[in-house]
Amino acid sequence: MRIGFAVPVSGGWATPHNQVEVARRAEELGYHSVWTLQRLLNPADATDLTYRNVPDPLLTLAYLAGQTSRVRLGVAVVNMPYFSPALLAKQAVTLDHLSGGRLDLGLGLGWMPEEFAAVGAPMERRGARAEEFLAALRTLWGDEVSRFDGEFYRFPPVRMEPKPVQSPEPPVLLGGTSEPALRRAGRLAAGWVSSSRADLTAIGRSIAVVREAAEKAGRDPDALRMVCRGAVRLREPGLPDRRPLTGSPEEVRADIAELAARGVTELFVDLNFDQALTGPDADPARSMSVARDALEAFAPRD
Repeated sequence: MRIGFAVPVSGGWATPHNQVEVARRAEELGYHSVWTLQRLLNPADATDLTYRNVPDPLLTLAYLAGQTSRVRLGVAVVNMPYFSPALLAKQAVTLDHLSGGRLDLGLGLGWMPEEFAAVGAPMERRGARAEEFLAALRTLWGDEVSRFDGEFYRFPPVRMEPKPVQSPEPPVLLGGTSEPALRRAGRLAAGWVSSSRADLTAIGRSIAVVREAAEKAGRDPDALRMVCRGAVRLREPGLPDRRPLTGSPEEVRADIAELAARGVTELFVDLNFDQALTGPDADPARSMSVARDALEAFAPRD
């Protein structure tokens, strides 16, 4: 299993300085990838403080591209309805060039009504819109002259340059938990990426749906990437009713091995969902101390 690490992207510790420190140390330790996430805004009366102080994920990765040289740069995920296909195609291909072909592009459908209202996008028929969005994205990346005339997206004959560094395109990983979303990933994407709220005890069933859809579409399911966002919470060992990826480093490593046995091909350790590190009362210096220890504890081993 390949192992990645999420940079600080939520809470008081989500600063450029800390992001660079984590990304550089992850690269030094041999991690496969570093990751960001998207949260455009929050409701004014939100009581869920998971997403605080979240910077733009693609700009953050562009900055980290200039601070690293080997580690892959992933976003899980940016939401397609918040973009036009042409805008995201241009931003992604630019990031692919800035990084020397290191971008992994996770795409999702979005779920927060306030964000949809803020960008002027409808929430209805998100799945159908996503399929058209992907088709439009790919013609812009892959064709010398692109034209699209769909139900939701249309543009006349155009040329988009430059083309991606990665051939034929940056790997597209689709998020989602519903069966249609899982099947879409199997049919159309380079792989699937799980959410922070995924039931990791049932992740094998989700992976099976993705693989089955790939096989029915005439694709090799073994070629697909099954990426798990590992929402790790480091705690004292021996907690009663311990959930996966919560506990001591030794317990979490055992959980990671179990996830590999269930079909996960990649996992990135993500501390951004631990309120002890990202909540309003968290000490950013302590959060970074925990991150440094976690980087050492979960570093890939030969």
